[in-house]
Parts: sequence; C-alpha cells; structure tokens
Amino acid sequence: MHIAEGYLPPLHAAAWTVAAAPFVLQGGRAVVRQVREDPESKLLLGAAGAFSFVLSALKIPSVTGSCSHPTGTGLGAVLFRPPVMALLGTIVLFFQAVLLAHGGLTTLGANAFSMAIVGPWVAYGAYRLTRSLGGGLGFGIFVAASLGDLSTYCVTSVQLALAFPDPTSGILGAIAKFGSIFAVTQVPLAISEGLLTVLVLRLLVRVSPGELERLGLLRRPGTTTEVGT
Repeated sequence: MHIAEGYLPPLHAAAWTVAAAPFVLQGGRAVVRQVREDPESKLLLGAAGAFSFVLSALKIPSVTGSCSHPTGTGLGAVLFRPPVMALLGTIVLFFQAVLLAHGGLTTLGANAFSMAIVGPWVAYGAYRLTRSLGGGLGFGIFVAASLGDLSTYCVTSVQLALAFPDPTSGILGAIAKFGSIFAVTQVPLAISEGLLTVLVLRLLVRVSPGELERLGLLRRPGTTTEVGT
C-alpha cells in the first residue's frame, strides 16, 4: 500500500498532503488530550503505534509500484478512536519512509490518507456497527481490523487510478485493475490481520484490563469473557 517515493505526479502528491493535513492536526490535539486526561494510557498508546509500525513494515511487492502488507491501525482506532491513529499512523509512515525507504516523503500525504485516516475510520465504524448489532468484543475487533486493512487498499487503488488512468477505460478501469491486483494478496492478509489483532486484544485483556475499562472496551470488571469470535 505504501506508494513509493516519487511515484505520484507532484500535483497529486501535493493534493493528498493537503487533504491529509487537517486530520493529522486534529490527531495531534487528540493525542495531547488523551495523554492529559489519562496519563496511564501512554504505554498502551505506544503499543498501538508499535503494533502498526511492525505490521505495516512488512513488504510484499506489487507490480503497481506499491506493496501489500497488514496495516495494524484497526486496534489503535478501536482503543483510542480514529483521530489518534491519524497522528500515530502518519508518524509510523514517516519513520518507515526515512529509516526503511518504505513509502516516501513526497507520497507521505497519500499514504497517510489511506492508512492513517480512512483505514482507522472504517475500522472504528465497523467495530461500532458490529457491537451495536450484538457482536462480541473479539468479533468486533476482527471485523474492524480486517475491513480497516481492506479499505486502506481500496483507497490506494483509487489514488493510483487517479494518477494513472487506463488509456481505454479511464479512471474506473484503472480502479478495477489496481483493485484486482491488490485483492489477490490483500484479502488473506486482511483476514490474517483480523485474527492476529484478536489475539493481541486477548493479551491486553489479560495484562491491562484496567486500561481497557477506562477506554470503554470492557464494560465492567470481570467481563474478559466478552473477547471471543
């Protein structure tokens, strides 16, 4: 999903940077508010960022000039809400571009828009919908992480199609082409990310039930049995 350095035309790269900037600034304020109101959540906040960094640092090359990998943003979106992940995800993408040459600085806005903004919002919406329909905590996390992952790649497909429309079928044809290429690798990756995120949540329930109660994931002490798919 990381669009490589210099791959997007300058106008597209600038437009995605402008589009992502307000969300990242809002994320900065959300992180400051979170830490100020609940200082004990800093470790969990760092764990959410590290989880996203490790998963999204994996590389499965794609012929589109991008690559496939899990995103790891669904967990943080459910724990801290999407605005927080807008900042954490952008920081993750920045360091991956600088330290790992994974993605790039000129494409940081486009990558942040897909992975740090749209993905977390879709994940959080899927989680809230699943829970409101009576789904368990574990199932809600699974759906959130999986759809957050897939939606990120859908946005990347649109970004690439807008930059490189198909000569005959135009932007819609290019979206279908890029989407089909990503789908081959991304569907199993999204399911795998969902299952892995459930396992991580089970661990958090065991070691940090108090933090999850304060964040609203556990409704009351002793409800760890909620976690299950």
